[in-house]
Amino acid sequence: MRFLIIIPAHNEENNLSFTLQSLQQQSFKDFKVMIVNDGSTDRTPEVIKEYTDHNPRFQTINLQKSAHQPGSKVVNAFKKGLETQNLDDFDIICKFDADIILPENYLEKIEKAFSDNPEYGLVGGLLYIEKNGEWVYEGNSNKHHVRGPMKAYRKQCFEVIGGLRETLGWDNIDSVLLENLGWKEMVLPELHVKLIKVKGADYTVKESQYYGRYFYFLGLQRFLAYVASAKEALKSKSVSFFFQIVKTYEECRSKKLELKITKEEQRVINEQRWKALRKKWLKK
Repeated sequence: MRFLIIIPAHNEENNLSFTLQSLQQQSFKDFKVMIVNDGSTDRTPEVIKEYTDHNPRFQTINLQKSAHQPGSKVVNAFKKGLETQNLDDFDIICKFDADIILPENYLEKIEKAFSDNPEYGLVGGLLYIEKNGEWVYEGNSNKHHVRGPMKAYRKQCFEVIGGLRETLGWDNIDSVLLENLGWKEMVLPELHVKLIKVKGADYTVKESQYYGRYFYFLGLQRFLAYVASAKEALKSKSVSFFFQIVKTYEECRSKKLELKITKEEQRVINEQRWKALRKKWLKK
């Protein structure tokens, strides 16, 4: 199996070399890397050049500077990279972030998982962040969900779900859609991927606005959006946080902002959420 790895990079001069070096040191060598310089204003292009000049597996394209927002911009950059390639040449499509460090056997283990399990559509490891000098599990999601910084899709699965959506929630939408279409998402817990930079540092929206928009663009029905908002408010131990999230969600509804998912996909996503909610209630 051959990998196509696309890495959107915006002002990653301090992190990107770690990611590219970890790819260069992979035990599995049948891959190509397309680094998408998304309008960087720092030394990111120079970092990229250090690799593209000396390793034919590494290539790059440059995009114009754009506002760096969660979800849509990174997927847009990913798609621009994807457009430069002939997908017939690849079996596995990867979207990696520019601030992760992969273990040397990462691609080898991912390839074996896909080869041994034809039902797997999405595979990845677990994210770890540094705290007090130690690398600890990030814990922002459950251990059965492949996080956005390290997605690896079987090409057939990637194509049947319609690729990635330029919207908040894209890295949850893909999971729901592929499961609905009979594919499986698999996390390999032994693969520890180090996340160098804390997410959200580049975003220009408040956290409450982020969640409100996220729940809207995920296509959640009002009740489910309110439940999800309450969950985030409980984590923050703030009642006002709940109302701030809901306010943003309702503003999006009133403006009827365009969703990047179909009515049928919205139905599937909401059914999955209802199913998870009923399962949780029955356990109590």
